[in-house]
Amino acid sequence: MEKYKLKEVAEIIMSSVDKKSKPHEKTVRLCNFTDVYHNWAIKRDNYDSFMIATASDNAIEKLTLKKGFVAFTKDSETRDDIGIPTYIADDFDDVVLGYHCALVKPDEKKLSGEYLNAFMNSNYIKKYFELNATGSGMRFTLSMQTLEDMPLILPSLPEQKRIAKVLTDIDSKIAVNKKINKELEAMAKEVYDYWFVQFDFPGADGKPYKSSGGKMVFNPILKREIPEGWEVKKISSLIKENIGGDWGKEEPEGNYQLKVSCCRGADIVSMTDLPTRYILNANSSKLLKEGDMVVEISGGSPTQATGRCVLISKEILSAFDNKLICSNFCQALSIADKDYISYFYHMWKMFYDSGVFFNYEGKTSGIKNFQYDTFVAEKWYFPPKELAIKFGEIVSKNYKKKCELDQENKRLTALRDELLPMLMNGQVRVK
Repeated sequence: MEKYKLKEVAEIIMSSVDKKSKPHEKTVRLCNFTDVYHNWAIKRDNYDSFMIATASDNAIEKLTLKKGFVAFTKDSETRDDIGIPTYIADDFDDVVLGYHCALVKPDEKKLSGEYLNAFMNSNYIKKYFELNATGSGMRFTLSMQTLEDMPLILPSLPEQKRIAKVLTDIDSKIAVNKKINKELEAMAKEVYDYWFVQFDFPGADGKPYKSSGGKMVFNPILKREIPEGWEVKKISSLIKENIGGDWGKEEPEGNYQLKVSCCRGADIVSMTDLPTRYILNANSSKLLKEGDMVVEISGGSPTQATGRCVLISKEILSAFDNKLICSNFCQALSIADKDYISYFYHMWKMFYDSGVFFNYEGKTSGIKNFQYDTFVAEKWYFPPKELAIKFGEIVSKNYKKKCELDQENKRLTALRDELLPMLMNGQVRVK
């Protein structure tokens, strides 16, 4: 094996393309921090998830994603969120890498992009980035000098490709599980929309309620028709309590001895790999319970989006030894009536997906804050309990399966990470 610096075998380009659309620029799709952070590889399947933005001709020329490139996160609020890579597995014509990320274009005669992606996932490079990151407090970054000097250990190109294939095969299974999860989420959303937006839930005769002539009543508060007999009340009426976040300490010290896993805003996307923290024993009341819902209430980094949520299931709690909290940028909602948990969760997701929460964002020094108290004081409609129960019975099966696949992906990721150093140091050989 030979040693190189990254700049000797690749071109490195930092992105400055933000999420704002400008009238004089061209429309593109943007591969953002979260897209890079949560994917081992970026494929055509990811295309629809990329947000629409604009970019200059110069940025498009330099930062359009092409097969063989590697993208990675270059700055974030914690050290362990930087230097996270993803392999660009397909060619794109109109997908540009977004702000807070960097793009590596390998010299194909010396370096395989798939191998580089794997190498950057190794503890060796993670430690290098951790030791060389600059900044403090809420922002850490990787300088161009640090990136250019990143040490690389390269076997022959054929060996690089063999190593990468083993790891990519594992990731392919992870990608299949993620695709199934998206389909499960889409199915649950379809049921919610059909029952509680179109109001074609099964009526007393088993037929779709509204389409079959079920009585609708105009509600002057909501200024819309809803099924007869449905309640209209404050959203807060279904919330029993709010559980505040707690970032705690990285290491145990003083009274900070209770070891927990912490859900941050970025983790809402995939509850599989959470940071470990230590909180005060006296704050054990902040531990989350089955049926709690974590909501991101404040954000300023590219990994955050105020208002998004995740429902804490038994499977999620079990995966983290029933010691789970949310961070200071989030808070958890405990639902007053467990029969309405599924309805409340999908109702909240409906508001988020439709962009309603943009109307409840305030800004302080660049930080977006969700005006939670104002929002939950609003009124909305709620179905009869028996209908909420029936809905929960249907969608909870999907959610349970999704959580199981998430945990399978966690195990596969651990296997991939375990194989990685053994493949690179020759303990395990591939033919």
